[in-house]
Amino acid sequence: MARTKPRVLLVTDLAYQARGRRYCDEDIQLSARLREDFDVALCHPLDAAALLDSFDVVLVRNSGPVLDYRAEYERFRDQALERGARVYTQLTGRADMAGKQYLLDLTAAGYPVIPTVDRAEDLSRLPVVPEYVVKPKLGADSIGLRIVPRQQLAAVPYHEDVLVQPLIPFTYEVSFYFVDDAFQYALHAPDPEQRWRLEPYEPTAADLEFARRFIAWNTVEHGIQRVDACRTPEGELLLVELEDLNPYLSLDLVDDFTRDRFVAALKASLHTLASRP
Repeated sequence: MARTKPRVLLVTDLAYQARGRRYCDEDIQLSARLREDFDVALCHPLDAAALLDSFDVVLVRNSGPVLDYRAEYERFRDQALERGARVYTQLTGRADMAGKQYLLDLTAAGYPVIPTVDRAEDLSRLPVVPEYVVKPKLGADSIGLRIVPRQQLAAVPYHEDVLVQPLIPFTYEVSFYFVDDAFQYALHAPDPEQRWRLEPYEPTAADLEFARRFIAWNTVEHGIQRVDACRTPEGELLLVELEDLNPYLSLDLVDDFTRDRFVAALKASLHTLASRP
């Protein structure tokens, strides 16, 4: 029988236990919607490299923190780039898929981001606050993150590739979701203590201008990106994270119209990618 649909390999870890979220539910529901347009197969991230050649597009979704399988992920990246595989999100992303170095780069470039340093001699560049956040450059999902009082900053093991940021007060966190460079929806956490208790958020023109600066900086042509920010008591938005590898989408928290629009945009983007030589 002739094949009429593009083949999509959806990379996901259905068994991964995320705090406050059910990754598996989102990918099961999303894969069901994608089957309307594609032949879809799901695989664990450890199996993705071996299956690259059998699919038109590899869609990396809720695959869990790469820290758990760093060597295997690097092998997948190397093979995908060598073979010219169509990977979604595009592997040339400069944000989370490449580690946390981008927080240093954006700080140095003057972008509205939580100030970040990785050397003891640069601590004077940070605001003076009672406590600081220390996290690994290759961290994810808050793994390895800890809070350090100012008087203990001298004991931080900078040689272990860690980042230091001021622990700043904020009124809420907000996330902006994009397919390619097109904004789809926003969600926010009104309670700073409940990061994943999200509600729909109607962004202002200034909010979208803020988020689009980082999307433009990342120069990703095809993929899903999530811009996470916090609102300071003064009303300023500061970037917390630019997730361009496998951002959780919280699709269960948006209305049917928004979800359908997102899925339609994703399908259109995957079709465009699959048709490229």
